[in-house]
Amino acid sequence: MTAFGPQIVAGLVLGVVLGLVAKYTGSTAESPNALGATLDTIGSSYVSLLRAAVIPLVFFAVVASIANLSQVTNAARLAWRTILWFGITALIAVLIGMGLGTFIRPGANTGQGAPEDYVGKTGDWWAFLTGLIPENFLGLETSSKVAESGDVSTSLSFNVLQVLVIAVAVGIAALKIGSAAKPFLDLSASLLSIIQKILWWIIRLAPLGTVGLIGNATASYGWDTMGALGKFVIAIYLGLALVLFVVYPILVKAHGLGVRSYYSGVWPAVQLGFVSRSSIGTLPLTQRVTERNLGVPRGYASFAVPLGATTKMDGCAAIYPAVSAIFVAQFFGIDLDVTQYILIAIVSVLGSAATAGTTGAVVMLTLTLSTLGLPLAGVGLLLAVDPILDMGRTAVNVAGQALIPVIVAKREGILDHDLYNAPRNGTPFADEFESARAAEASEKEETQNPVPVQASSAC
Repeated sequence: MTAFGPQIVAGLVLGVVLGLVAKYTGSTAESPNALGATLDTIGSSYVSLLRAAVIPLVFFAVVASIANLSQVTNAARLAWRTILWFGITALIAVLIGMGLGTFIRPGANTGQGAPEDYVGKTGDWWAFLTGLIPENFLGLETSSKVAESGDVSTSLSFNVLQVLVIAVAVGIAALKIGSAAKPFLDLSASLLSIIQKILWWIIRLAPLGTVGLIGNATASYGWDTMGALGKFVIAIYLGLALVLFVVYPILVKAHGLGVRSYYSGVWPAVQLGFVSRSSIGTLPLTQRVTERNLGVPRGYASFAVPLGATTKMDGCAAIYPAVSAIFVAQFFGIDLDVTQYILIAIVSVLGSAATAGTTGAVVMLTLTLSTLGLPLAGVGLLLAVDPILDMGRTAVNVAGQALIPVIVAKREGILDHDLYNAPRNGTPFADEFESARAAEASEKEETQNPVPVQASSAC
């Protein structure tokens, strides 16, 4: 495990090099050469492996996280404060995004007019709200496509937001039933452990996936597309950097914690989030560093981190839709009024669950543009650089998903400071000896002075 970080870095460098080689030997997104196709296959296969586990992981993680509240003293207060801090940090992030979009004006002076079918309506929240209602127990959706030959193909897909709603309902019901639901909850916990173990195996393939993902992005989009949408990319990454390296450290410092300890603790998960572009795929590692490195008690972390992986999206659901909506409006020469700016903030803070931890933020972008009544042609416009942007967005998402449990645990007096400050010694997790000693000291202290939630360093 010690070499995991260097392996990721090596994959990044190798991916860029191979991507440039493919690019300058004639590979394009529409017509990749052998090297480009190989990189695309490696990258897409890795993402497919992550996506295959998304639905069962979302369902059982949310059910288990709600059920774990029964083991937490003052569970309702912890849940409320967690959600409140999710909203506070999301609002800060979206305000940063709106400020950057207005100041940098990434889509201005393009000379483009609004599409002919643009009617300037403000979007309807009703469609979003009705979309929360599950159409069936599994949240399955079907779509049919007619080929030029006349053949009709039907495909099945999951509405992850509906799966999230179903999981919340099942988890609350199990919590209310009590002992009668114990066999189901035990089975759910076992299945979650199995899924997380499989995901951990997939995560170990991240260096190889990195080569394919970075290489394909470089080969497909190169520097030309980056130049065309350069100001937009700069605005997004500047916003992400402000949140990750300014807002988060201020919050950490304001709560009397060490900034260096936070970054060294969360960094393994941030690295994987950057590469995998999936908060859900990174969930096992995020939860592990939150407990093992940052000292958040397992009972609370097992609730807060899975919840954050499905709803806490400062990158995908705050900065990105804010800057993107302003970019699309400027690109098509459409003036936004105060009401629409307020709608950007509201939909970004409350609509985070629509991203549901999967790769990409197209759902969130579509929701934002629809609510504002902006041309949906902007979605296709921004897809060209989405893989490059999604890496940074997910890294910020993951950092925030670990930060909020730390803040709440600190404010509630249940944070294990020995684990939080334990030396890493260049490894992904706190030193084994130091962690064991800190856990032993913490357990002894809790025996003498009980706290609301028992901390645990084991994972």
